[in-house]
Amino acid sequence: MKVIDLSAYIAGPYGCTLLADMGADVVKIEPPSGDTLRQYPSTLEAEGRAFLGVNRSKRGMTLDLKSPDGISILKRLLRDTDVLVHNFRPSVPPRLGIDYDALRAIKPDLIYCALTGYGDTGPLAGKAGYDQVLQSITGICSLQGDGKSGPEIVYGSVVDFYAASLLSNAVCAALFHRERTGKGQALGVSLLGAALAMQATRFVWADNEGRDVGRDMRSGGVTGIHPCAAGTNIYVSANTPHFWKALCERIGDPAMAANPDYETVRKRAARADEIVTRLRAALRKHTALEWEAIFGEEVPCGAVRAIEDMFDFPQVLEQGYVAHLSHPRVGGYRALSGAFQFGDGENPAPFGAPAQGQHTDAILSESGYTPDEIAAFRRSGTVAG
Repeated sequence: MKVIDLSAYIAGPYGCTLLADMGADVVKIEPPSGDTLRQYPSTLEAEGRAFLGVNRSKRGMTLDLKSPDGISILKRLLRDTDVLVHNFRPSVPPRLGIDYDALRAIKPDLIYCALTGYGDTGPLAGKAGYDQVLQSITGICSLQGDGKSGPEIVYGSVVDFYAASLLSNAVCAALFHRERTGKGQALGVSLLGAALAMQATRFVWADNEGRDVGRDMRSGGVTGIHPCAAGTNIYVSANTPHFWKALCERIGDPAMAANPDYETVRKRAARADEIVTRLRAALRKHTALEWEAIFGEEVPCGAVRAIEDMFDFPQVLEQGYVAHLSHPRVGGYRALSGAFQFGDGENPAPFGAPAQGQHTDAILSESGYTPDEIAAFRRSGTVAG
């Protein structure tokens, strides 16, 4: 399958990267100025770290879609393309002449996926959507703050990455439908939908409930991050009777497990202050890594680590999640290899994110353009890189 990725930032590009992880030939098309994500703050001077992270295993070219030649080139590339993905606001594709109706006239079985902030209709359809804006609007920030310290952002672009997963899933379903029927279709994925979908446990309101009903699933502070010795921290989960009993025994306080006032998650939540005081007093006797060893498989837990630790973490290496990739400007770097494991045959080998316009000439040549035509496009500014 060949995918044209016209999207920028995180959600659309990473959705296409997930398709590349499945073996798709993904061509990332950027404007001559480049994807804005390339310019985000980064301690890597040669390239944006975020851009490298969300654009692995793609070929890259530049194309000015505001020029007639640029639109003509895109339409020619579509002849052997299966999927097109963009994250333009709904008014932009018709203005450029690349809306679904226009492109399916060229490629009737095209899978056309539009990633938007709020969907393609409604009062907010024309607004640009951003991860943390959607977090703020949809209640993620207010619940993250837990009503104690005020609303808080969940950093890490969680809405973007969930939208990326929805995008790749929808595209795969549409390709399956095309295999069955021969028909292409237009798809819509939005950050709004992603932000609500990832809160499905909260997004339930019974007819007889008031507005202020508790919607979060946190276990009253018992399950959470706790300080340990030497400034370390550990996350502990002990919701089931078995894990609760094991936690109490391993910290040397079996009386808590035997206390009928603490026998259920709801009861423990009601008495969280007194339980957490005893729990933390015990946890301060050892470091988080020592507690990991003490708890073993009996208590779900994890010492709080830095992302840097994951590059050499034994389980990460065992699962093959780290690849050594290369970039024309950055050089060699370690990064995620992909998150899929296929049992039938080898996984597609990942490769580094493209430099801006790195494969422009090769991609144009594949579509039948001559060296003279490509040189003319460069002189006119239609392509660059």
